Amino acid sequence: MLTPESGDEYVNVEIMLPRGNAMQRGRVVKRKLDDDGNIVGMANANPFLDTRVYEEMIPDGEVTELAANTIATSMYAQCDIDGNEYLLLEAFVDHQKSDAALTIEQQKTNHNGRPSIRKSTAGWKLCCQWLDGSTSWVRLSELKESHPVQVAEYAVAARIDHEPAFNWWVRHVLKKRDRIIAQVKQRNARYLKKTHKFGIEMPKSVQEALELDKKNGNNLWGDAIKKEMQNVRNAFDILPDGTTAPIGYQQVQCHMIFDVKMEDFRRKALLVAGGHTTEAPPTLTYASVVSRETVRIALTMAALHGLPIMAADVMNAYVTAPNKEKIWMTLGPKFGSNCGKKAIIVRALYGLKSAGAAFRSHLGECTRNLGYKPCLADPDLWMKPEYDPSDSFKYWSYILCYVDDILVIHHQPEDVIKKIDKYFPLKPGSVGKPDMYLGTKLREITFTNGEKAWAMSPSKYVQEFVSNCVKHVKANMSDMFNLPKKAINPFPTDYEPMEDGTPELDAEHASYYQQLIGIMRWMVEFGRIDIDTHVSMLASHVALP
Repeated sequence: MLTPESGDEYVNVEIMLPRGNAMQRGRVVKRKLDDDGNIVGMANANPFLDTRVYEEMIPDGEVTELAANTIATSMYAQCDIDGNEYLLLEAFVDHQKSDAALTIEQQKTNHNGRPSIRKSTAGWKLCCQWLDGSTSWVRLSELKESHPVQVAEYAVAARIDHEPAFNWWVRHVLKKRDRIIAQVKQRNARYLKKTHKFGIEMPKSVQEALELDKKNGNNLWGDAIKKEMQNVRNAFDILPDGTTAPIGYQQVQCHMIFDVKMEDFRRKALLVAGGHTTEAPPTLTYASVVSRETVRIALTMAALHGLPIMAADVMNAYVTAPNKEKIWMTLGPKFGSNCGKKAIIVRALYGLKSAGAAFRSHLGECTRNLGYKPCLADPDLWMKPEYDPSDSFKYWSYILCYVDDILVIHHQPEDVIKKIDKYFPLKPGSVGKPDMYLGTKLREITFTNGEKAWAMSPSKYVQEFVSNCVKHVKANMSDMFNLPKKAINPFPTDYEPMEDGTPELDAEHASYYQQLIGIMRWMVEFGRIDIDTHVSMLASHVALP
């Protein structure tokens, strides 16, 4: 009897997909059926129109739903141009040799009357454990070419480096490895010095932040710290004096980290837990984000259907969700009169291993209660069939989530925003028609024929960046560069980066150069395609500017 799976090109395919913080192999077992037993979706030669949905099973028995284009994307991503599957090595777990392997006596030979040795890896295999959990025996000759350093380290650890298959090359590879590591450390010391972001000097501690405020004659960092401490108070259940932490709870330390927001260069302080010191919970995941491509498509759909859009920011996103781990800490000076007391962390504080999972789960509960379901192509696009009674128009309403940034597309988006606010407190002043999203300026435009569309522009981002860059150059590089008042072209007409013979930059200036390249890449991503070629040419020199 023919089944929906008969001749289906995706059934029984094995693919790798992200599960938590790792990749896991699963097998596509069958087409998905609806409640009436009918198969979901239809095949189409155009992948974008292929609406088939499948069920995938992973080794622990969990079954998930996958769209056909997700399966196809994964199949291509895990193979090379010839269709050979990529496998990522985790470790070598065993070795074996056959009678074909050389012995020490057989290795010794003479060449033109001179003592010599035969160089061969024949007869040896290593048992490889791959990141997808599978194991296989692979010939040493292949692994020596693909993973020379790992094989050499295993040979030494397993005390087989004296064997004829290893003794003529292992020592050389390990010496080369040490030289490479030494060079990388030197390069890190030179290039990974990060003191500024967007040209703004960054503190590394609360004390440094307050000193910068004093130096700059403002209280931007101090206000950010004060605001953060007010927002995270509800994340801690302070225990009475003399009370010990409950049995089974792990202790962590918290510290403040600092950032500059890309969209408006606002200073931000964030209290972060040292989750790296705790044991990982049984299940891990992360707070994924909607893709920029999805945002562009959703804006296009809104314009085509004449639907209004509203934006909002969730206040302290992770802290809105309950904590899934058993964690406690001793409060520090930032907690004022409560300094020195013990407290249980009851909310998903940033830095905890399960914080992303907790927020994602909390967000999913909210959107599902509102009747939305995740899109199979992008799980951070939530969709719901809607009906506009004013003109009897049926359409899909969307909620787009980029961690704490939310866009709502609906014929009455303010009603949806109010419902979301009951689950997540929204930042005052953040609710309204979108002006900035993902660092780009949004505005609705009208064409000459009366049609409307949404435009994305990095103009504000570019203006702020240029302003900060000018300040930085004048303050720190005035003896090296003179900035022109007006630049008609990205490069002078006769300038070629590959022919630049000026001296190499020192550590601080090289780090700043790398930051500039990263910022300009964002500009290109957000619409400044006119400088794409120039940025690519400059980026090719980022290793040694």
